[in-house]
Amino acid sequence: MRLTRYTDYGLRTLIYVALKPDGLSTVPEIAACYGISEHHLTKIVGELAQLGHIRTVRGRNGGFSLVRKPEEINIGTLVRALEDNFDLVECFQASSNGCRLTGCCPLSNALREAMTAFLAVLDRYTLADIMLPTAPMAHALSLSSPGLSP
Repeated sequence: MRLTRYTDYGLRTLIYVALKPDGLSTVPEIAACYGISEHHLTKIVGELAQLGHIRTVRGRNGGFSLVRKPEEINIGTLVRALEDNFDLVECFQASSNGCRLTGCCPLSNALREAMTAFLAVLDRYTLADIMLPTAPMAHALSLSSPGLSP
């Protein structure tokens, strides 16, 4: 299983925002911190706002911050919301499946089981869990001190 960059950047954005001790985060500062496209990050921030994880403030001094506490943001749920395709192999794609082994190949069952297990592990974690320990992460992102509340 490989997560898209979209999901990866979404997770990293939430980590950054949760670690920022005060004030609002901005797309340019996060994009610069991670070395990613501002344009791409803007789309991700929009979706994170739609999903109810961040609130945005428009204007010259605008930005965004967490709406919910990190312990309320489930990683499995977030990954399911951000990923647009969990079709690991062709036979998972009902509309375009051309695999001649569909229906008689145990590999598809093994891969479905693996995907279910992958997501089940992510379901056990929250944003707060993946941010521990916070001090080294905050230091790596050049944030002065970790903050865990929105």
